[in-house]
Amino acid sequence: MYAQAIAQCAQALNQVTKYLDKAERYADEKKFDVGVLMSSRLAPDMTPFIYQIQSACDYLKAGAAWLSGQKPPRHEDNERSIEEVRARIQKTIDFVESVTVEQYAGAANERVKVSWIPGRVIPGERYLLQITIPNVYFHVGMAYAILRNNGVDVGKMDFLGAIDSIEA
Repeated sequence: MYAQAIAQCAQALNQVTKYLDKAERYADEKKFDVGVLMSSRLAPDMTPFIYQIQSACDYLKAGAAWLSGQKPPRHEDNERSIEEVRARIQKTIDFVESVTVEQYAGAANERVKVSWIPGRVIPGERYLLQITIPNVYFHVGMAYAILRNNGVDVGKMDFLGAIDSIEA
């Protein structure tokens, strides 16, 4: 269950690279700097697109690490360009894919400490279901919404990605 859930979240994050492709094409067609989209937000008090990607990456790599008994790799939050955002996503995907199914064997027994709940831990399954999955999808969804709100032609299938199907 843990490896599958983390893999599904990784697929969601990987779809953001498709959004970035479309964002670049849109900026080229409309003749503006794609950096404008990277710093865009939906509301004045909301964090911008780049932060949404950084957060999705952080929740995913933390989930993969803590649930496999590791410490998450540290990534500086210094991305400013679309190329740097792509690299952040790729570093995260590379780490997540390096974790083997066997490494998740003790995930249910992991006790995850989070800084914002001092003196408490979150059991592995709850961490996956209440922290990792909802936060990855929230931030990927916000990134999607920011681009869509700015006119980038992203749609539901860009969010979902390829659907594996078989003949009936």
